[in-house]
Order: sequence, then C-alpha cells, then structure tokens
Amino acid sequence: MPVMKPQITVFKRNLAGEVTWQYSGSILRREPNFVLLEARFNLPDTPFMDTFLKNNDRFVEIFYTDRWYNIFEMHDRDDGRVKGWYCNVGRPAMLEADDRLSYVDLALDLWVTPDGTQTVLDEDEFAALDLDTETRQQARAALEELHKLFAANKNPDLS
Repeated sequence: MPVMKPQITVFKRNLAGEVTWQYSGSILRREPNFVLLEARFNLPDTPFMDTFLKNNDRFVEIFYTDRWYNIFEMHDRDDGRVKGWYCNVGRPAMLEADDRLSYVDLALDLWVTPDGTQTVLDEDEFAALDLDTETRQQARAALEELHKLFAANKNPDLS
C-alpha cells in the first residue's frame, strides 16, 4: 500500500493579501527554510511560451521562507520530461500551519527552458505595482539571484 504524503494547500496572494489562486499538493520534503511539494496543473491545456501546459502536468515546487522567490519545475504528464522552470518573484513564503502555505506574488517572473534560455515576464505588471523602494530592490535582487542560479546550473533538479 502506498504511503500517503502529507498534503498542503498553497495560497497565492496579491499585495492586498487577497487570495488570487489556491491549490493543494503533497509535501515531498520540509526543512526549516523551505517546503518542497508536488502538485498537478489543474487547468485545461494551455499554450505557454514555447510549450503547452497540460492538465495534470506534474509540478515540483519549492517555496522558501527566506528567499524572495519560488521555483516550479514542470514535468510533462505524458512522458515526464522537464518542460522548464517557472520562477515567481514574491515575498518569502509563510507557513500558516502544517498544511497551509502562502506567498505574496510581485508579478515579476522568470521562465527558463531546458536549454537554459531565460525570459523575464511581466515586467510591466511589476512596474505598475505600488511598492516601496526596499521591496522593489528585494524583488530585483531576487530576479538577479535566479538569473545566476540558472546560468550556473541550467537544469537544477528540485526533486
């Protein structure tokens, strides 16, 4: 009989703290400064950048409590291949309970393909946010950290 992994609900929040998206996943690993979880893409098949996000694609997601970003490693539902990494710049994740995690999304994103190509997304949305100087600097520093992480290791293994 398979061992059931603990479940967690992820809450994506906007600057006002309102929940803009929520979903559940299975905790793969928990450490003092991060939670690694597995979730399934739960929307209809959608074209995205140079690939398709398919309903039931496997996402391995890492949320840090001490870093201004999270990373989603996307695996194809049919053959398991890595499609790429979607990185959200946002405030550090907060563990609200053993089974609840939330983060405030700051709109700025980085898409990384398996060949290492990096594309910054939603800079216009980020620029339009009403952020104080420190938060804006933290977000830009997080994006730079992500650039360096993927430049040094084009295919990080989150699992």
